[in-house]
Amino acid sequence: MIDGLSLRMDDTAVVVTSPRPLTILSSAVHGGGFQSARTIINLHVAKHDPCVDPAAMLDAFARRAAVPVPYVGLLTGAWTELATTGEEGGAGIATLAVATVGLSNRMAAAHGPIQVWMPGTINTIVVVDANPDPPALVNAVMTATEVKTLALHEAGLRDAEGRPATGTSTDAVVIAATGRGGDIRFGGPASELGWSIAQAVYKALTAGIRSWQERNP
Repeated sequence: MIDGLSLRMDDTAVVVTSPRPLTILSSAVHGGGFQSARTIINLHVAKHDPCVDPAAMLDAFARRAAVPVPYVGLLTGAWTELATTGEEGGAGIATLAVATVGLSNRMAAAHGPIQVWMPGTINTIVVVDANPDPPALVNAVMTATEVKTLALHEAGLRDAEGRPATGTSTDAVVIAATGRGGDIRFGGPASELGWSIAQAVYKALTAGIRSWQERNP
């Protein structure tokens, strides 16, 4: 749906590539925060890998795969070849969401002790064909996170103590924008940008959660 954007999903990684730099806000382990990048990598790692040097792991993959630089990088213990996608364009803003879902490490935020780091994560990548202002990108991160919690709630998922799960202890989110079009001020769920993001993320995450539940009855 987004002109020029390419998506590759296999057993090594999910790779999203743009012919032009994307404006990105993310919690990525490598290149997180506000960035300009052409590639987003979600790299598969072994479930019990300590990941002591994420930057080196991602750099090694980026060189092998010859991805366009600069890039933003995530790590996940979830199966990247089983990544799920969602698309939306009904609000006039083309949106793609790509999710990898690992739920063995789920937790309820604000309850329980500090969790041990594990790479079994819900990683959500969103690309919008739009030009959001920085506050709208922050709003969009909130919207995508609210949708994640909704999808977990609807699936009936709980933490080890039986409380409704809000995510895993190491979830990550990426919101990327092409910069095309007029300035967009808002990214909450009542805005056109937020609505489109919410729809795409909901499609990707509900499919990913359902797939995980089917493989882990």
